[in-house]
Amino acid sequence: MSEHESSITVYSDYVCPFCYLGRESLARYQTERSESLRIDWRPFDLRSQKRTADGKIDHSVEDGKDEAYFEQARQNVERLAEKYDVEMAQSIAADVDSLPAQIVSVHVRETHDYETWLAFDEAVFEALWAEGRDIGDEEVLVDVASAVGVDAAAVRTALGDEALRERMRERFESAHEEGVTGVPTFTHGEHAARGAVPPEQLKRLVEGY
Repeated sequence: MSEHESSITVYSDYVCPFCYLGRESLARYQTERSESLRIDWRPFDLRSQKRTADGKIDHSVEDGKDEAYFEQARQNVERLAEKYDVEMAQSIAADVDSLPAQIVSVHVRETHDYETWLAFDEAVFEALWAEGRDIGDEEVLVDVASAVGVDAAAVRTALGDEALRERMRERFESAHEEGVTGVPTFTHGEHAARGAVPPEQLKRLVEGY
């Protein structure tokens, strides 16, 4: 990062529609700036309470999210999508597991340059929310990664890397220890904003006014 660049920390989960919309808001703020603003991405697992020991999601586990909850979430997503003029293939992706995509994303961030990671990150969001694809599927991830210049073999290796999976669990735990309880959460210095907040709120967060 050059001396003219700063960063904003973003806790998010690809399966969260508000994270997708929050990134649209962030993109709008970034275009208004004269200086670059990098994304310091921190993974978060919205399904952590429903995971079994092998990392799979047990949909029978009660998490307090009933039909009324999802209907309200759909309405909120549709309202924000209209506000930000974003076309979405779906409002909720309750059956999609984002853990594989997050694992590959961390691997790409650790092994490639920032621009390649950012392209992959944005492509995952687009695949799920704009195209309605299952980002929990290995072949979808291979296709998304290949399109931004990441080798297919690297994707398959990452998905089978148990040490990487363990690091992911540690990152999820760290997010909770840092007080993050929901996503998206944007932080800059000692200040934070939660939710798909508008660009002007992100500006206040970063610039202090």
